[in-house]
Order: sequence, then structure tokens, then C-alpha cells
Amino acid sequence: MSYEDIHHGRAYGLDLSPNVDTAPRWLSQATAAIGPLLGRYGLVIAFLILWQASSKLGWVNASVFPPLDQIIGALWKALSSGAIVDDIAISLQRSGIAFVAAVGLGIPLGLFMGQVRAVERALDPLLQFFRQTSALALYPVFILLLGLGEASKVFVIFWATLFPILLSTIGGVKEVDKKLIEMARTYGAGSLQIFRRVVLPASVPAIFVGLRLSATTALLLLIAAEMIGANKGIGFQVMNAQYNFQIPLMFAAILLLALLGLAANAALVLLQRRLCRWA
Repeated sequence: MSYEDIHHGRAYGLDLSPNVDTAPRWLSQATAAIGPLLGRYGLVIAFLILWQASSKLGWVNASVFPPLDQIIGALWKALSSGAIVDDIAISLQRSGIAFVAAVGLGIPLGLFMGQVRAVERALDPLLQFFRQTSALALYPVFILLLGLGEASKVFVIFWATLFPILLSTIGGVKEVDKKLIEMARTYGAGSLQIFRRVVLPASVPAIFVGLRLSATTALLLLIAAEMIGANKGIGFQVMNAQYNFQIPLMFAAILLLALLGLAANAALVLLQRRLCRWA
């Protein structure tokens, strides 16, 4: 059949074209929705399925690596009974106080050091020395100075979270385009206006990088701080469950920490998108 026959057939309301099988619309929509999800989280989903299958099928020791349904069940039982709610509140309080203190000191000091090069040259060697010293190595010193109470735990978290914020802020200020500053001066802007309208907005993306790193560091140091001389907190629950061989509860506490870290990172990313819509 020629093209002219098909064309004239359609003109008289006849469909002479060969039948073509098309996929259902819902299948195309589902594929379009699931495709990006699998592209981003496919490896994570595969890892979780492998963990569950390997524990159930006996490929690994289930007493050491329990299946995910037991871990989620232990987490739900701890949350529903309220056994771990107080630990979550105490851990968030410790890490939150330390994080807020690090933000309150690190961002203003970083902005000042980034603006005044003489101060940066004077303080940078000392900052680099302390930054390379592990906070966990200094934790016994903090315990000697502040005792085994809350002060030493909060301070070791503050010490570890301060440097990512401080150095990211300094780097953000130093990377501001000099042409923007010169243009602002050409239009008669003063030093304070340049700082408020040019330097500070341009430094915000770098500052948020430091904030996200510090939030992760705060949760990591929280575990180490609560494993020594603590009787409350998620880190204490991890160690206590391990001592009592409550392995599902131990993994449940670790999973809870990971979820808290993801929530903190997501909140900072959302805040960054709102504050940096121009970027």
C-alpha cells in the first residue's frame, strides 16, 4: 500500500495505517517517576535488599548482622515505649548547644579574618595546628579540665565543629569576586555597605558548606563523647546494647543517628536554597 492510499484513506475517515502497540499511559508515567528515583537511590535499595536477604538466607551470621526487619522492629519498640526518647532529647541538646556555639563564634570570626588579612596571617598557623589535632585526642584533656559532666561532652563537640565553619567562612570571604567589590566602590558604596551587599551574600554558599560539614561532625563526635562517662544519650545506648548483646537495638540506635544526620543535612540544604535563590 502506497503513501497516497493511506493519505486518501484517512481523508475519508479510514485508518489504513498498521497497528502499533503502545504502552499503557500509567506504565509510562510510573517509569518516568521511578527512573530518577532508582538512578539516585538504586544502590542504597540494592544494599538494603542484599542485607535482608543475606541475613535471612544465612549467608552472614544473623546474630551479628540481624535482618532489617528486626532492626526496624527494635527501633519502633524503643520509640513507642519511650525508652529511647529521652536519649534522643539529651543527644540533640548536647550536639545542638555545641553546634550553635560553633556557629556563633565561627561565622563572625571567619568573616573578620577573611576581611582583615593581617589578622588571618597571624592566627592561621595556630588554627591549622589545632585543626590537625584530633578532638578525640584532646578529649581526656577536656575531661581533666571540665570533668566527666556535660561541659566536657559539649566542649569536645564544639571544638570539632568549630573549624569546618571557621575555615569555610574564611574561604568564602576570600573567594569573593574582586570586580564586584571594585564596582561597588565605583558607585560610592562604603565599607559597611560593601560587606553587607557584596561580601556577605557571596560568602553564604561557602558558609553553608561549612555548616553541613559541622552538623555531620557534631553527630559523629556525639557518639564518642557519650561512650565515655555517660549514662544517657544515643551513643550510650549503642554501647549499652553492645555490652548486653542486644544487637538489633544497637543497629537501631545507629540507624537512628543516621536518620538524624540526614534530617539535619536536609534542613540545612532547604535553608540554603531559600537564602541563596540567586546562586
